[in-house]
Amino acid sequence: MIDWSTIDTVLLDMDGTLLDLHFDNHFWLEHLPLRYAQHVGRPLELAQTELMARIDREQGTLNWYCLDYWSRELGLDIRQLKEEVQHLIGFRPQVQDFLTELRQSHQRLILVTNAHRKSLSLKLARTGLDQYLHRVVSSHDFGLPKEDVQFWDALQQVEPYDKSRTLLIDDSASVLRSAHHYGIRHLLTILQPDSRKAPRPESEFPGVLEFTQIWPDTALRQKATATPGEAS
Repeated sequence: MIDWSTIDTVLLDMDGTLLDLHFDNHFWLEHLPLRYAQHVGRPLELAQTELMARIDREQGTLNWYCLDYWSRELGLDIRQLKEEVQHLIGFRPQVQDFLTELRQSHQRLILVTNAHRKSLSLKLARTGLDQYLHRVVSSHDFGLPKEDVQFWDALQQVEPYDKSRTLLIDDSASVLRSAHHYGIRHLLTILQPDSRKAPRPESEFPGVLEFTQIWPDTALRQKATATPGEAS
């Protein structure tokens, strides 16, 4: 699927790509509605409906991802509430080995995430993800979500990359479309960003369930996918 000799830079999303999206889905769909209902003194179902309507109105904007914005809007410390369920933060399968192999293959690895810096710091502290990467970039640094084509130009100013030799891996179709419009040549999506949910159907972008499907080293890929006893 990927000729790694044609790739110099790998742009990597975080939530749903490198980290299991289960944490975020649980937080926004279950934990936050519960705490919000307790805060406003309303039945959970009513509070959840109101909260989801407010969140949906901001989808695709930087506010949708901004912990400071939601803390002000809801009167809750969103970072603190995330800490209550931080034990759910974790890697998707084979991520550490995949990133280690890419670094040894001399690709430059850049995390490009819409996560707010307060959320990002929590996840990096929990996982140590940043130790596998050359740089960590949040869209909040530019004031532009990745869904905005201008984001990729802003990234170019701080982290120059050759669009024709760059791969973006992201679980969001809208983000991939934005990158496509900007001219990033190699695009890949994740078909099962949340380990507790069924895989998504194929989209307009090539997709993988696990990183072993695009492992740079054939021998390592075979070892990673071998059944117990075969690799020895």
